[in-house]
Amino acid sequence: MNKKIVGNVSVEERDEIKRLFERRNGLNELARILTADNSELYEKLVKDMGETGAKFQDWWERMARKYQWETVENGNWEINFDSCDIFLVEP
Repeated sequence: MNKKIVGNVSVEERDEIKRLFERRNGLNELARILTADNSELYEKLVKDMGETGAKFQDWWERMARKYQWETVENGNWEINFDSCDIFLVEP
């Protein structure tokens, strides 16, 4: 795996993706312990996971267009929340 810096984002942009990242992780943890027995709560969780995942992906797509980050086939970007640096991770 190869990893290199391809750009950075503003603190506000970093904060937006950090909130989505933390929410997505929290929802994933909740999904591990929640059973389908409580169908109303389960449906809310599934809906929220879908919406949060879509917002998360949208953020990456918007920032990639805005900053024209380098990309590679089967690669992905990562963010360093401390420095706001964006890394391209190549398989």
